[in-house]
Amino acid sequence: MERVPILKIGGVLLVSIQIDLQDQSVLALQEDLAEKISATGAHGVVIDISAVEIVDSFIGRMFATIASISRLFDADTVVVGMRPAVAITLVELGLTLGGVRTALNLERGMKILGELGRERRGAVTHFGEFPRDA
Repeated sequence: MERVPILKIGGVLLVSIQIDLQDQSVLALQEDLAEKISATGAHGVVIDISAVEIVDSFIGRMFATIASISRLFDADTVVVGMRPAVAITLVELGLTLGGVRTALNLERGMKILGELGRERRGAVTHFGEFPRDA
């Protein structure tokens, strides 16, 4: 069984799906990604599906499951490179990708994760501070 590579770029993990996803490879990807997020402390996951031509309900649910797993490890997920036919199929299947942000391309996906990271760091920075005029 072919495994999907997971690359680390700064605080983001990049998952570029270049193989036909079978049920076993999807399950292996979920496990591999959970382990990698836990090991690296990544704050974001980008799933590049630009090479994916067709999806079924199992693959569609996989995106939502990966986002849920990532959230448990305090990481945000962005799916990039979705082809129009894939988007149409997901809508026709009635699949909502709860918790999954999407972007047209990798550059935009990385920008979204950067903004989310800054928001998160800003919230942490202000936690526990006393008002300046107190």
